[in-house]
Amino acid sequence: MYLCNRRAGRLLAFCLGLTAVSNSQAPLAPHRRRVLAIGDVSTRTYQHSSVTHALATIERLGRETGLYDTWIRTDTQLITRQPFAVPGIRNLNDFDAIFFFSIGEPPMTSEQKADLLAFVHEDGKGFVAAHTGNNIFFDWDEFGEMIGGRFDDHPWELFDAPVIVEDRAFPGMAAFGPQFNINDEVYQFKSFSRDKVRVLARLDASKLDLGNKRVHRTDKDFAVAWARQYGKGRVFYSSFGHRPEVWDRKDAQSMYLGALKWAMGMVDADVTPRPLPAQ
Repeated sequence: MYLCNRRAGRLLAFCLGLTAVSNSQAPLAPHRRRVLAIGDVSTRTYQHSSVTHALATIERLGRETGLYDTWIRTDTQLITRQPFAVPGIRNLNDFDAIFFFSIGEPPMTSEQKADLLAFVHEDGKGFVAAHTGNNIFFDWDEFGEMIGGRFDDHPWELFDAPVIVEDRAFPGMAAFGPQFNINDEVYQFKSFSRDKVRVLARLDASKLDLGNKRVHRTDKDFAVAWARQYGKGRVFYSSFGHRPEVWDRKDAQSMYLGALKWAMGMVDADVTPRPLPAQ
């Protein structure tokens, strides 16, 4: 019995030693961020057919790269810092960034709205919005301030938009050439100022029909992607994504993936506002 106990003790010590060596040599698993991807379709406003594909693409990019896990929701329930009565339901405290592709007036309480702003401004988290992500909450001025600009029509509807990339150093933007065309529905904006955002790409005004009566801007400044610091947090917006096919473009995927990495603090970038380059 004594001999058996001695052998058992030596075996246990040997196994513990191997475990300690193994643990000391094994690399630590990278921290997987968490993205709350919201495509609220509860309003009666026109809903884009690309929402489903956009959310699925964002989830796939996180899974394939191993950079983040995605929680997809078609409502705004999880936009709150308050705990839920039912265990296991997450809230804003559990996420590193929000990917937002919604429109209209999703049902949100004043407390939820305050929590969303605090999630970015105070908690230092990220907010990445696509296409209609600024065509929403029309009477909520603070949201417009956070996002950096408001929808003000799409004068050219669907067309081969001529784009100039202003900042290819921003994460993901190098996937585009210095100039390219994209068949999509791009917006013009109001309540938008280069004093507050870093424009990453804009339409080439020299190739646009500026005689279109729906063109409201007179400065020929039609941004299509920008980034900004909002308090402690980071905000990105692009009007790309009206068509489902846009989400299959590798360059567009690279842009949104880069934006999420930047928004979650995984990479840095200079987002100092700059004036419109001479045209």
